[in-house]
Amino acid sequence: MEYKDPLKECVLCPRKCKVDRTAGEKGFCGMTDKLMAARASLHMWEEPCISGEEGSGTVFFSGCNMRCVYCQNRSIARGKTAKEITIRRLADIFLELQEKGANNINLVTPTHFIPQIKESLLMARQRGLVLPILYNSSGYERAEIIKGLEGIVDIYLPDLKYVSPELSKRYSHARDYFRCAKEAIKEMVRQSPAPEFDKRGIIRKGVIVRHLVLPGAVEDSKRVLRYLYKNFGEQIYISIMNQYTPMGEFPHMPELERTVTKEEYEEVIDCAISLGISQGYIQEGETAKESFIPIFDYEGL
Repeated sequence: MEYKDPLKECVLCPRKCKVDRTAGEKGFCGMTDKLMAARASLHMWEEPCISGEEGSGTVFFSGCNMRCVYCQNRSIARGKTAKEITIRRLADIFLELQEKGANNINLVTPTHFIPQIKESLLMARQRGLVLPILYNSSGYERAEIIKGLEGIVDIYLPDLKYVSPELSKRYSHARDYFRCAKEAIKEMVRQSPAPEFDKRGIIRKGVIVRHLVLPGAVEDSKRVLRYLYKNFGEQIYISIMNQYTPMGEFPHMPELERTVTKEEYEEVIDCAISLGISQGYIQEGETAKESFIPIFDYEGL
């Protein structure tokens, strides 16, 4: 579905705030029509088929339509760390990342900037950008908007955080999360129904769905895996993560004040194995003690 001016009455995400971002108004994502980012660099901590040895050419955009209470990137998600860049500068950044040897262009939390990103990508492609484009999102998307990315995005990397509307409301202020995410992922798979890799094992096209296991939410994690495998089977890869890190700010949510136990994570992995999931990634070791978060110091902008 096309919109004449999607930023003037913004309905880019399921929140459908309908604010006039061109007039400086802000919706749930906290962003006007000014293109804001926090970092652009080679990122080594994505799944192996994304980062490889060379790195993923990652642009971290500021603002977010989710605002999860446990977000580790909250400084940029809530717009506290944000530098304005032009559409032309973003095109330059894409080309600079390509020159540095990036395996792909990785757009992190891009939903609320889709119109500007499309324009930048067109500019960059006219100037020689040939890398696959990766759309890295929370999964809280409108399928109609994702449909408009066909032919532009090569690789989709959405989360599927929850099936439970109670959990998605409690932790992400989005009771309709699963309803929206499942339709968005369905559209992503329609566009890229079969993963494709180069001779190095780097993904060139396809869908990888991430799921972060949360403490005390093992049963919902199992529901996520069952849904994904039943509906998409080997059309997708599934990345099951155990890197949840307590942020120490949940006096009203004591269940979030601890990491995921080894037993909890193994129970989820056992579920994946019993379902027959073979195309996927798991995390080993105590990833909650490691930092997968780069320093948002405006590098590369």
